[in-house]
Amino acid sequence: MDFIAFLRQNDMLVFLFTSFFFLLLLKLTFSKTIKNLPPSPPTLPIIGNLHQIGNKPHISIASFAEQYGPLISLHLGNQLLVVASSPETAMEILKVQDRSFSSRFVPSTFRQSSIIPYSLIWSDCNQTWRTLRTVCRTELFSAKAMETHSRVREEKISGMLEFLRNKQGEVVDVWELVFTTSFNTLSCIIFGKDFIDSKYEHETLGGFKDSLENVLEYAIKPDFGDFFPMFQKLDLQGIKKGGLKQIKTVFSFWENMIKERRCQINSSAWSSDQANSLLDRLIEQGFSDVQIDELAGELYIAGTDTTSSAVAWAIAELLKHKEALSMVESEVMKKEMKLDKINEELPYLHACIKETLRMHPTVPFLLPHRAQETCEVMGYTVPKDSQVFVNIWAICRDPKIWDDPLSFKPERFLGSNIDFRGQDFEFTPFGAGRRMCPGLPLGLKSVELILSSLIREFDWVLPNGDDPSKLDMSDKFGVTLRKEKPLKIIFNPKQK
Repeated sequence: MDFIAFLRQNDMLVFLFTSFFFLLLLKLTFSKTIKNLPPSPPTLPIIGNLHQIGNKPHISIASFAEQYGPLISLHLGNQLLVVASSPETAMEILKVQDRSFSSRFVPSTFRQSSIIPYSLIWSDCNQTWRTLRTVCRTELFSAKAMETHSRVREEKISGMLEFLRNKQGEVVDVWELVFTTSFNTLSCIIFGKDFIDSKYEHETLGGFKDSLENVLEYAIKPDFGDFFPMFQKLDLQGIKKGGLKQIKTVFSFWENMIKERRCQINSSAWSSDQANSLLDRLIEQGFSDVQIDELAGELYIAGTDTTSSAVAWAIAELLKHKEALSMVESEVMKKEMKLDKINEELPYLHACIKETLRMHPTVPFLLPHRAQETCEVMGYTVPKDSQVFVNIWAICRDPKIWDDPLSFKPERFLGSNIDFRGQDFEFTPFGAGRRMCPGLPLGLKSVELILSSLIREFDWVLPNGDDPSKLDMSDKFGVTLRKEKPLKIIFNPKQK
């Protein structure tokens, strides 16, 4: 094969080879050194620190913070990443200079003209963002809305319990179980109806879950254009195109439902008193199909994966720690009340949930922030358009803050005023400031109800007689932090 033929058959290799030297030339000739950046590990030409991140960045970046300090900078190609790993630096970014860091650094999958203008998660803090946040607060997360939807939550959790009773003696994947319950609950709240039948085994759910998983996988794929912004528009790896295809597949699950409901609401026979879902309210308020698609998609992403991961981690920790499980069982079993009111006087249960979120924050870096302007943090310069992380995982395991941080000790929260509502920066698994997770009330309520119901109704046994004290607690980094090995257990109904 001659050299010309080789080039023709390996054009991507040639492109990357040429790009490397072009970027090297740019770096050597035109690079501007920004003074007074936060400390950084040694870098390599062109790629910077990319080779040092690995597949568990929450851990590798935490180790850098131990060496270089609570505010560090990492060079990911041409993109600067600044990471806060202490309560003081977190407060500076999330509260003191909240406005300067309130923009989002948007992953390639979601950097689409059909997404950003209508996104609650990824748009800047503009009027659209404020409108969406107000709608969600009013219709989903307010005390009134939570009370309105209590019947739905109770029905779906009762369905989950009945499903498990019918599965007696069989192995059940905890993440899948909670995902299905969360999916059913959100479907009724958003669209006013179930997407799947009560047997929890239907191809609609499988297809939706697979598509949602694909979106999340695209969201965390390393993108050449993110590291070298001059190539963003080229979409060299097809991440934007592939991600958009999966997003459209997710939207297709409710496309006909929106059309049918819009026809009903636009008819002369419609009365606002008939509205029984978020969809009805959005259509009445003039939201387009595109706006509804985007909001519904984000609610599903935020409301299923996070809840499923949190409950799975909590059950794993309780299985591993028999004394804690015994104490929370004793507390839960003493309370005889309506299912949706079950958690109002259960301090040890709440302590277990807090301790789970401390050790296994569902979003270890929160969602990525972006510096809207060049600013100073803790005496260091953070340039405009820097990507900014807050390493919640590192802060929540810092021995300078927490006593015996690697041990599961719910007791540390009993009698403590430390909470996760954005005021205690040593413990902010839901974020803080204007970009704090607006769905905290619904997410927390879901975790409380599902976990307490499973404790009350079932004994938990690992398959094959495995010893719970030896349960593998390794994690897998993604949009959410899941168990690397999915938790599968047998739910045996309690003898009452």
